Amino acid sequence: MREITATEAARSFSALLDSVEHEGETFLITRAGHTVARIEPALGTSGTAVKALLRHYAPDLAWQQELGEVHALLTTEESAWRD
Repeated sequence: MREITATEAARSFSALLDSVEHEGETFLITRAGHTVARIEPALGTSGTAVKALLRHYAPDLAWQQELGEVHALLTTEESAWRD
């Protein structure tokens, strides 16, 4: 885990994000010698976890009906652009 100042992070933010995304690095951002933030790779999830979450909660039938009503209101626009 690397510690860098807020100024360093601001000056090289794109490179910092590249290190987080591609190298899996974690950074502690400091200001005046105190840690103020932590930047680390986002946690991913799996389809299994999402399915378990959906199974845990009962379907909202009223929302399902409202969604159907909204869907029925949608129209398809013709584009003037040619492919």
